[in-house]
This record gives sequence, C-alpha cells and structure tokens, in this order.
Amino acid sequence: MDQDANGVVPKLRDVFAGYFRIGAAVNPRTLVSSADLLARHFNCITAENEMKFERIHPHEETYAFEDADRLAGFAREHGMKMRGHTLVWHNQTPDWLFEKPGGGLADKALLYARLKAHIDTVVGRYKSDVFCWDVVNEAVADEGPELPRESKWLRIAGEEFIAKAFEFAHEADPDALLFYNDYNESHPAKREKIVTLVRSLKARGVPIHGVGLQAHWQLRSPPADDIRAAIERYASLGLKLHITELDVSVFEWDDRRADLKSPTAEMMELQERRYEQIFRIFREYRDVIECVTFWGVADDYTWLDHFPVRGRKNWPFLFDERHQPKPSFWKVVNGAGTQE
Repeated sequence: MDQDANGVVPKLRDVFAGYFRIGAAVNPRTLVSSADLLARHFNCITAENEMKFERIHPHEETYAFEDADRLAGFAREHGMKMRGHTLVWHNQTPDWLFEKPGGGLADKALLYARLKAHIDTVVGRYKSDVFCWDVVNEAVADEGPELPRESKWLRIAGEEFIAKAFEFAHEADPDALLFYNDYNESHPAKREKIVTLVRSLKARGVPIHGVGLQAHWQLRSPPADDIRAAIERYASLGLKLHITELDVSVFEWDDRRADLKSPTAEMMELQERRYEQIFRIFREYRDVIECVTFWGVADDYTWLDHFPVRGRKNWPFLFDERHQPKPSFWKVVNGAGTQE
C-alpha cells in the first residue's frame, strides 16, 4: 500500500474532519468485504438498497429489517453517522403500494395511509441510528418543460405527494434532517427545476432541510463551472447540502466500449485530475456542504459495473480492486492540505 512521508496512509475521515463528513454507500456484501476500509476511512454510511421500499417492505404486512439492521449495527459499532435512503422513489417500489384490493390503481387516501404507515414504521425504527433521510428521490423530470417526473405517485396523488412525504417523515422523527435527492443535479435545465421544486416546498412551510446532489459524474462532464453554479443555486435556498452518491465513471455516458479489462493510463490520469478538481470545489464550499458520500467503497464492486453497458467493468472510486489507494486518492488527500 502506498504511504505518506510518515509511512502511513492517511484516513479520509481525519483528512476532511475540518471540512465535511466522508461517507460510503454499503450493502451486506461490502459491509464484509470492505469492512477494514470502511472502519478506517469513513464516518458515515448509506444503505445502497436495503432501506428502499421494495427491500424493506416487500408486502403490505411484511417488513424485512434484517439487512438494514445489520448496516445500522455496523454504524453504531464504529461510531458512524447513517443516512437513510430512501422513502419515496418511482423505482424499487412494490406494486402493491399503488393497487387497491381487487385490482386497479389505489386512490390518494389509500396511498397516503400506506405511505404514512411505512414511514412511521421505518423512520421510527431507525430514529436513533439515522440522522437524515433522502425523503423523496428523483421526482423531477430530466427533459422537457414538465417539472414532476411521470410516476404512479404523480398519477394517483399529483405533485402533492412530495410535500406529504416530508410531512410524514417529520412527524415520524422531528429531529431528522430531511433531504430532496436527485441526479443530473448540475445540468442547468434540471438544476432550475430542482430549485423551483424545493423553493415551492419551502414557501409552503414543508419541513425540508437539505438538497442531496447525487454527483454521478464522468471524467469531463458536468463541467466544473456547472458544478459550482449548482452548489451556489442550491445554497441560495438556505438549505444544507450533501453530496450523496459520488462516483467518477471512467466512461462518458455515450461511450459504449465494452472491451477493456482494466482502465487505461489515460483514464486513470483523467480521473486523478477530475477528483482533484471536484474536491477543490467541495473544499471551496465547505461552509454549505456537510457530507460527501461515495456511492460505494472500492473498485471491486460498483453499481456502474454492467451499467449502462452490460458486461462492462468500471473503476470509479479512490480505492482500486485490491483496496489500495489510487493516485486519485493522493490528489484528494494532498489537496486538502493546501491553503485556500
């Protein structure tokens, strides 16, 4: 393993102690395979899938808490904070939630009753473990003039479902910080839609405390100026900001290559520069960014494997497949020691 001048690998959580928390998304597999990395470098975790509706509440009368409990126990054991992810999403939500007995779409009253019961149960169970929740995830349309994304939530309840979810979450845990979370958050058009949504929630007195920037970024996009502009726009709302799902794909979105068995030298150099740039920006805005969470731990496992190209490996993190720090790790760590 590479070492600094003192013969040790610095802990990310210590390096950034004066800036923001450093988190990682975990699952039951990586909780074991990456346990040492997690315990050494991170002080916050997020459940990658284990707190999503279909996993934790697969049937109306059935909750499955075992995996989420395991993650929460790991956080307690290692003195970590935990982010809750996620209460309302158009994906990974079971069909029964939207159906009335006998078939057909449920009405709004039934949907809200089920949602409140879910939130009361899940948020209530993890009240002592989870300090903040991604309450609503990805409810804004990517393209076109429409603001809300088409979904069964929207079809049944209209845009009001977003506010209701925040209200139910606040009732279940008045001390939890509540976030709206989305991707493509730095693209100017979608950024403004997110700003419009969040501003409208605030204006109506909805208990929302922060915006989550997913930050699934590539080697060149989005441009640094768009990232800065997004941070400033969201910060102008007077809310907390969390970077919630950070990774840097070595492939641009339209790159469909599937023949690489390892990243090229050029990819690693570009990723190194990109991480240096990204964390420079994060440090600039440390007064408004409270937490930076990677959507994974090391390159041996990432959700980007096989997505969007089946059969393709990706290498998006600061630690390689053997859990060794990459050159990008050292750029990030050394940059934190510079004067700004």
